[in-house]
Amino acid sequence: MARINLTTVSEFILMGFTDYPRLEMLLFLVFLSFYLLTLLGNVGMIILIQLDVQLHTPMYFFLSHLSLLDACYTSVITPQILATLTTGQTVISFGQCAAQFFFFTICAGTECFLLAVMAYDRYVAISNPLLYTVAMNPRICWRLVVGAYVCGVSGAILRTTCTFTLSFCDNNQINFFFCDLPPLLKLACSDTTSSEIIIFFFGNFVLLANALVILISYLLIIRAILRVKSSGGRAKTFSTCASHLTAVALFFGSLVFMYLRTGSSKSPEEDKAVSVFYTVIIPMLNPLIYSLRNKDVKAAFKKVTGRLQVCQEM
Repeated sequence: MARINLTTVSEFILMGFTDYPRLEMLLFLVFLSFYLLTLLGNVGMIILIQLDVQLHTPMYFFLSHLSLLDACYTSVITPQILATLTTGQTVISFGQCAAQFFFFTICAGTECFLLAVMAYDRYVAISNPLLYTVAMNPRICWRLVVGAYVCGVSGAILRTTCTFTLSFCDNNQINFFFCDLPPLLKLACSDTTSSEIIIFFFGNFVLLANALVILISYLLIIRAILRVKSSGGRAKTFSTCASHLTAVALFFGSLVFMYLRTGSSKSPEEDKAVSVFYTVIIPMLNPLIYSLRNKDVKAAFKKVTGRLQVCQEM
């Protein structure tokens, strides 16, 4: 029986943008603009929440951690894209690929849990506003946030271990612009059945469990809102949830479309477009979603900029 020589892969080649050589400069400028706007918006939101005492509430405490995750989320992916577009260096080592996958998975998983925590926070605020600060005291808030991070890290360890203990031989070309799960599984030359079962079972459980928490929270919120007698009062109360609902729809919708579709309906180009949306676009949009119609954030921004102007005039 002839022996088949298989070379163990020590590096990967990211092929995500190799089909568009003439658009490299344009793509670089677009991604650079998105990245700078993302950092400016999310870091600015964190600083604003820290500086203004009026924003020292549970809702904005959770929002500051969402902004931190979004800043980290895009920083795991976008610098790699920018380096590829400027230098043409598409090679990434096995260790760098595993590290990128690990930190990307931490951010994505933790954000799922944090969005569920924020839904619960909105339920507590609307159903029992008089006891809101008591029910969501700093200790409880920190426990919920730490729990989200622990769950995110635990999931990342499981998924990274299952993925990078597979054997990768000969073919090392990833038809993607970063180290994501579906293209990596396609390259594995060992049996991926058990790893796929564990990864997708856990991934689906995380998505569905957090989606269920969000759904139940909003059903209870709707029930509480219906008890408000005036229509104006109901609209005003529900408006406090509009930003969170928008963020949830964008993030969970993208993940479901990306990871829960059947193999027959998947297209590499569609996957690339969707992954750009949830790794680059959504982290840039979240600060806008939470600030455009938010009077507290607008007031805090005016207050802080007013202080800066006074300092400059002195």
